[in-house]
This record gives sequence, structure tokens and C-alpha cells, in this order.
Amino acid sequence: METTTESRFRVLGPAPDYPDDLLLLDRADHEPVRVVVDAGGDLAETVEALRPGYLVAATLAWDDGDARFVDCDIEERTLFTFKNGVSGLFEAALETMEEAHQEGVGVTGRPTFSTDGEPNGAVYAFAEQPGERDVFEEIRTGALPLEPLLDRLDEAEDCDHEVFVFHPLEHDFVVVYLVLQKHSVLADTVRDTYDCPRPSEV
Repeated sequence: METTTESRFRVLGPAPDYPDDLLLLDRADHEPVRVVVDAGGDLAETVEALRPGYLVAATLAWDDGDARFVDCDIEERTLFTFKNGVSGLFEAALETMEEAHQEGVGVTGRPTFSTDGEPNGAVYAFAEQPGERDVFEEIRTGALPLEPLLDRLDEAEDCDHEVFVFHPLEHDFVVVYLVLQKHSVLADTVRDTYDCPRPSEV
């Protein structure tokens, strides 16, 4: 018997151990789900265009134990970028990590502003827990969802964003930088500074 689920999903990227499949995060319950990519026809073109960070309204079907797309519509084109081994972190990230360290908290964040004093994003520092949790991997696989942080960003401005998840070489933190405006000068600067080319999009 075929089971279907209709929901809004965040695209996380290739599924661990299944690089040809996609890992999605169900916005309803924040549960990750692996989706086999074998859609045909017009749906294939939409699925082919999906990038990490996109928000989609989709119907999934399980007919042999694996989820597959029945329908998929792209609602938002926010981009996620994951980078391991980052060095030379920007000042706001360093200050946020220091604040978390001094206060002894697992996560803390702060808004960032342009040179004109306008809000342009938010940076968060998540303390690593060596031997207990791999925070970088948890964020990448949806075990630690970023959706509550993205909801706050959406409250500030309803637009597509760019989200950078950095695992620094020299610090026991994972840095998450949510840039308010996609294709902004700030987003371009972060990509250039940390060698994170923007993926091609249709």
C-alpha cells in the first residue's frame, strides 16, 4: 500500500551514504527524510534544479520503503553553504564565539549591520562537544535544524537568504552566518573570502 506525505521541506543536500539521493527536512516536524531521485518528465527538471537551502512544497510517496517525489514546487531559493576547515574568521564571528565561551553557553548569536548601520544578517556560534556531538554534521543532516533561526530572519525581511555554516580550523565552535539578502554585497564578500562559489541556478 502506497503512503504519501504532503508538506513543506527544506533541501539539505545529498543524503549521507546515498550521494545520488536528496536529504530533506520536513518543516512540520523537523524530521529529516531521504528521497530517492528518479523523477521523470517535468518533475525531473524541477528536482534537478534543487539546491541546498531551497524550500519546497512537495508530495512524497513511499511504495517500496523509500520516499520519492510525486510533486514538487520551489517556494523559496535560499542557499545553504557548508565549509569545513575555515580560517581567518570575521570579527563578528570571533566576538560571538568569545561571548559564548565567557558565558559558558552552548549557542549564542548577534545581529550584524552594514557600514550604514542597516541590519544585514545574524551570526551564531555553536560550541563543539568533542567526543559527544558533531555539531557541524548535525546541522548539515538536519539533526540540529536551522529553521527557527531562518524564521527569525524571515520576520526581518521576506526574501531569499544565504546561509553559511563554517567549521573553523582554530576554534571549538561551528559558526552559522545568516545573510539577509541573497546576491547582496555581503553574501558575495563572504563567498569570495572563504572560497565558496555560488552554485549555478536555473
